[in-house]
Amino acid sequence: QVQLVESGGQLVQAGGSLRLSCTVSGRSFTNYHMGWFRQTPGKEREFVAAIHWSGTSTDYADSVKGRFTISRDNAENTLYLQMHSLKPEDTAVYYCAAQSIFGGLAQRRERVYYGYWGQGTQVTVSS
Repeated sequence: QVQLVESGGQLVQAGGSLRLSCTVSGRSFTNYHMGWFRQTPGKEREFVAAIHWSGTSTDYADSVKGRFTISRDNAENTLYLQMHSLKPEDTAVYYCAAQSIFGGLAQRRERVYYGYWGQGTQVTVSS
């Protein structure tokens, strides 16, 4: 079993920055590509960013490209999401998720490929 715990969410003003963290335990961190997703009330959970298990490849939703950076520290079993130039529309609960590498795929955008999820951390951007 894999456990994922997010942290770092808080209230921030528009234009500000924030860094989210996700610590992973229970299985080898490098067995998983990792992703960040977000969700607002009444909407489906949407893809934000994903990273290959090696950290050598990343993917971003168009809405965050150039403002957010996903990274991972495999020695510390930790995933990060650095967010800059935050906008009110970035307000959401942010979730980290793990996609097993044993499916033979690169990191994906689709939620169905992610078998493990954290409990989420709230990010609120005020205008």
